[in-house]
Amino acid sequence: MAKLLEGKQVTAALKEKQQAAVAALAAKGVIPTLGIIRVGEREDDIAYERGASKRCESVGVAVKYFHLSSDVPQEKLLSLIEQVNQDPSIHGVLLFRPLPKHIDAEVVRNALAPEKDIDGITDGSLAGVFTGSKKGFAPCTAQACLEILDHYGYDLKGKRVTVIGRSLVVGRPVAMMLMERNATVTICHTRTVNMPAVCRNAEILIVAAGKAKVVGKEFFAPGQVVIDVGINFDANGKMCGDVDFAAAESIVEAVTPVPGGVGTVTTSVLVGNVIAAAQRSLG
Repeated sequence: MAKLLEGKQVTAALKEKQQAAVAALAAKGVIPTLGIIRVGEREDDIAYERGASKRCESVGVAVKYFHLSSDVPQEKLLSLIEQVNQDPSIHGVLLFRPLPKHIDAEVVRNALAPEKDIDGITDGSLAGVFTGSKKGFAPCTAQACLEILDHYGYDLKGKRVTVIGRSLVVGRPVAMMLMERNATVTICHTRTVNMPAVCRNAEILIVAAGKAKVVGKEFFAPGQVVIDVGINFDANGKMCGDVDFAAAESIVEAVTPVPGGVGTVTTSVLVGNVIAAAQRSLG
């Protein structure tokens, strides 16, 4: 039976560090503040906003809300982004996506100042991830994968790590971050030949395929550590990952559950990035 890499233990450890960092900033007269920009009333956005706000409150991070209607003109949204860019009291910004179809998402996301882009959505932030320059922040989900591995004591140096998925949200940035930590990284995607064999050779497997239970027993080998990034719903409406959890649990050394794994840690990473942005603002 595989060890469960539960997110709640990681978030508890992060919360303790974050509360201490917020107290240190408060002593200098700084209250770390998150600006949330939400366009429209998508239920999943509202649910994530509620969770992020609660997590911020639990460590002493303030939140400012900017809610716009789904038919907002692009110019008005860009004006708001410029406003928060220039506001020194707002240290980090969460811009919900996808945006309505009438808005040019690329133009809008890149209008956000990289130093306030705490979810790694701008080209400037991603460039920082790929060059190791620490400009901006990495996507929170990608960072959450590393936080879990770190918390449970897995040293990445020299490890064979395979990443399934090449999106700019998880796959490619997490691969760069792993290489920064001296892992030997392979990226698999829909054109990979004999993907199960490639994955069985990995010591650590990070799965961001975007399809429910698509990674089954033929992908696993004894001794592996599996990080499942996926959030899906099966035919019965039950939340599940990209990994066939039952198959993985009987073979591998350790695996993250869904729910209760990477997704649990992602919001904590977001809050931590707001605090880091506030620290950086002090120069």
